[in-house]
Amino acid sequence: MHRRQFAKAVAAPLLTKALGAQQGPTKRKQNLLYVFSDQHRACSLPGEPYCDVQAPNLGRLKREGISFRNCISNYPVCSPHRAMLLTGRWPYQTGIIDNDLQLRRDETSLARVFGSAGYRTGYVGKWHLSPGDERGVFIPPGPARQGFDDWHVWSNTTQHFDKSFTFDPDTGAKIQPKGYNCTLMTNQAIDFIRSYRDRPWMLMLSWNPPHTSYEDAPPEYPRRYDPATLRLRPNVPIAGGSFGPQKFDQEKVRRSLQGYYAHINALDAELGRLLEVLEQTAVADNTVVVYSTDHGDMLGSHGYYGKRLPWEESCRVPFLVRYPGVVPAGRESNALLSSIDIYPTLCSLAGLNVPSGRAGVDLSQAVRDKTTKTPESVFLMHIKKDNATFGKDNPAPLFRGVRTARHTYAVADDGAWCLYDNIDDPYQLHNLIDLPAGMKLAHDLDGLVLEWLKAADDPFPFSETSRKRSQFDHS
Repeated sequence: MHRRQFAKAVAAPLLTKALGAQQGPTKRKQNLLYVFSDQHRACSLPGEPYCDVQAPNLGRLKREGISFRNCISNYPVCSPHRAMLLTGRWPYQTGIIDNDLQLRRDETSLARVFGSAGYRTGYVGKWHLSPGDERGVFIPPGPARQGFDDWHVWSNTTQHFDKSFTFDPDTGAKIQPKGYNCTLMTNQAIDFIRSYRDRPWMLMLSWNPPHTSYEDAPPEYPRRYDPATLRLRPNVPIAGGSFGPQKFDQEKVRRSLQGYYAHINALDAELGRLLEVLEQTAVADNTVVVYSTDHGDMLGSHGYYGKRLPWEESCRVPFLVRYPGVVPAGRESNALLSSIDIYPTLCSLAGLNVPSGRAGVDLSQAVRDKTTKTPESVFLMHIKKDNATFGKDNPAPLFRGVRTARHTYAVADDGAWCLYDNIDDPYQLHNLIDLPAGMKLAHDLDGLVLEWLKAADDPFPFSETSRKRSQFDHS
């Protein structure tokens, strides 16, 4: 679908007509609590191999709902994921091809859809969809808030203690309370839930942890983790090895894991507070609760930190859904679900029609654990070079690729890069791209990549690069 088809958002009256009267007068609309952290990889959920994190409330959410084991961040970078989440459209369709860009004010955002259906809409936490908002540029009331009624956006969120700040939502006056920003954001979310207990609401809560800095979790949590005892994933290089882009220090990885797990432990406690207030306000049984994240974190795997990569640690993320009486408890799904699919899925779970022009797949039936057609593959991408992950002399490669139920395949901007069998090789240690069977499979997967490029209005010059070997292979 061409970008000109998205030039104007659906007007609010039309949305109201299309979405407003979809539930019977005696049935209250479902609330939606969408909680997402930043940089929480799926392999750092409780119960995962080589994971030592303590997170009982995430464990509870898994037991009481469904966990998608193959949820993929299509573009594992903050702003592109957030734009897909809020619009259901691809980066080249919204213009959000990297961080610190302005999401167009006329998008048919998720909040506008829910608001037009009678929901009170709220947003708390990190925004990262407007230039400078992470550095303290206030977003005044108006269309740049994308339809959210209650607005509590925070800045400087990677400084987790005392240095983050928010604003008076009407005047823009700076407010800088003391404490752990994850707790402070949760306080605002709890106030929202209590304030609107008697009407349907939709709330998005965006925590920054476990994103760096790893060193500033509340002090009681790092003490629970001894770096010397933390297990490393098998794809973390041995000290001084050549596996990866540089000589590698496993002790640094263990120290990072200590802080990373401490942050997850801390946000887990905040999740527990949210689940408790749903019970206290008697809306737990009528609230869809989702926990997910923007993208993952390499944390030493394959010799890297950060994201922007096709490996599982970067792009595979949690997606947990609890909805009592609708979503069966204690289930796991292997269905592919990605960033672009979340918008239509959330609309459908709430009984709302999905506006036309959304690029993703409605997987609400899969959330309900019912038989339904699910994607054969999901699109992977890194569109814009950025030095944050790799350093000045080693920028992150541009790439496009696909993740299927079994394989990960990526083509970098200078040639074919990687192909992994994620079932036989779950830690992606053996790149198959040069093996005869791998080359044949890569040729078959080329067709999927080309289909995704067309669907996403993506100009990546795939046909010119796919037959060369990339300089970025580190297998």
